Amino acid sequence: MSDTFRAFVADHEAGVPSGVREMSEADLEGDVLIDVSWSSLNYKDGLASIPEGKVARRSPLIVGIDVAGTVVSSSDDRYRPGDGVIAHGYDIGVGHHGGLAQRAKMPGDWVVRLPEGMDARAAMVLGTAGYTALASILALEEERGLEPADGPVLVTGATGGVGSTAVAILAKRGYEVIASTGKESATDWLKALGATEVVGREAVSDHAARPLSKQLWAACVDSVGGQILAGALSALKAGGAIAASGLTGGAKLETTVMPFILRGCALLGIDSSVTPQAERQRIWDLAADDYRPADLEALVHGEIGLDAVTGNLQTILKGGMQGRVLVEPGR
Repeated sequence: MSDTFRAFVADHEAGVPSGVREMSEADLEGDVLIDVSWSSLNYKDGLASIPEGKVARRSPLIVGIDVAGTVVSSSDDRYRPGDGVIAHGYDIGVGHHGGLAQRAKMPGDWVVRLPEGMDARAAMVLGTAGYTALASILALEEERGLEPADGPVLVTGATGGVGSTAVAILAKRGYEVIASTGKESATDWLKALGATEVVGREAVSDHAARPLSKQLWAACVDSVGGQILAGALSALKAGGAIAASGLTGGAKLETTVMPFILRGCALLGIDSSVTPQAERQRIWDLAADDYRPADLEALVHGEIGLDAVTGNLQTILKGGMQGRVLVEPGR
């Protein structure tokens, strides 16, 4: 088997556009060599692919924060050739060569096993985005005791990877889901995923003008930040909580202490990058079982090979993507 492979590479120091090139296994670092079956595209991948994105911390860099495939070789005794594995988070795709490649190599502590009943493709339909959505929902349920009887749950950025997966998981678990999006054309798709109601961004952001607005939502899964997050916080029910994981709407949060001290609300930060390995494995095992979306394929926007990555990342950076795009590096 050749030790060279195709990969989607960003080389900002060389001043050349990101694209597909031949790489060698000697370029890779880590304990576990993986034959990558599937990866997926994320907003962070788009940022890593362009100099102005300012997230790539090495050059050249194999882009891709998601990896799923089969172990080829391992110096870590926990993994053997033939094992199905997943890797995401940590420095993958920003400071460590990532998953948009036919081969990847990872430190053993960054790897978890594919759950029973889940193959590599299904894992990448979820990927970092789905993992983050599930971690958000678990935080609301396990830390705040959220239940369907508590009332509607708002999901912001609902057409994105985190948002759409959150809609699907919450609906399966019996919640009334209010999906917020700037894409009116996605209404039917979001309702097919399980949203009870689809509202525009302004239906959330307008509440940010008041320290406390009317009490609408029992909880919120937010992947947008900025004014959307401020609006959602203002309109939470007493005792409600927001699980926040994104900043596509801005990193600045202008709000007051009122929701916290007068309604007992909570803001839960969700970081999917550095979750301890045991907890990461637990979340993936739940994703393959009780928290698996009823129709996983409904989340898939498309499947591509490495040669089509550039155009799709440009679409993601412009906010034009809906759902999940899977990448099969060997295609």
